[in-house]
Amino acid sequence: MITNWSPELPPPDIKITPLGWLRFAVKAPSIGILVFGGLFVLLLVRLVERPLCGMDRPVTPFITLFVCRNTLRLIGIDYRVIGEPMKGPGAVVANHVSWMDIFILNARKRIYFVSKAEVANWPGIGWLARATGTVFIRRDRKDAKAQITQFQERISHGHKLLFFPEGTSTDGRVLLPFKPTLFAAFLADEMRETLSIQPVTMVYRAAEGADIRQYGWWGNMDFGQHFLAVLTAPKQGSVTVVYHDPVKVADYSDRKALARDLEVIVRKPLAEAGILDA
Repeated sequence: MITNWSPELPPPDIKITPLGWLRFAVKAPSIGILVFGGLFVLLLVRLVERPLCGMDRPVTPFITLFVCRNTLRLIGIDYRVIGEPMKGPGAVVANHVSWMDIFILNARKRIYFVSKAEVANWPGIGWLARATGTVFIRRDRKDAKAQITQFQERISHGHKLLFFPEGTSTDGRVLLPFKPTLFAAFLADEMRETLSIQPVTMVYRAAEGADIRQYGWWGNMDFGQHFLAVLTAPKQGSVTVVYHDPVKVADYSDRKALARDLEVIVRKPLAEAGILDA
């Protein structure tokens, strides 16, 4: 297991051929129309859905699923699923590799991401995040009680909240330790007796002959350059999403133990696939 991985690692070199630019010219406009057209439809539907249903979202999450599934098809990545998403409200934790995680995790189940507050102001991604119901939090202990209330309210409305406990994305060859502070809210009296958490593993595999870090997006890598690299690649690889059995929070009294066990579960498919560097 890597213990000295750094977000300062240089990204893979990008070499774009004329055919690569042709692929970009075909895929990028299609993805743009799908994503922002879907966002426009979602916002229109939400104008009706919000006053009728409030925080409940019986319709708009299906628009998100449609957009994400078809975005993956346009990119060309082979998308596979093992296991079943849990039924009912709760929390989900997963490893974090790329901006593509958003599309991959949204393509199968209705989820709501929990993200750091700064993401709300990012161009493009921030707009999409706000429209799709992302929960934005500040990592400040002073906000802990308010966050517990916020999580509890969202879960009471049937929402599945998704967390990335590593706290950052990586190049895909390492799983960083899960931060136990993120699990403190789950052990609060208001939630611990009824809450279940489903661990999910995304196993990315690069295309044959491509850099093993093909889909990793980390550190100060520019989103536009990585998006360009993905769309112009001569071949696409695959991603397998593994849905593990949910874990009952009531079985734990220690957030560190909860974080550690969930990390072990998420790590196993990555180790079995030979993804993680030794």
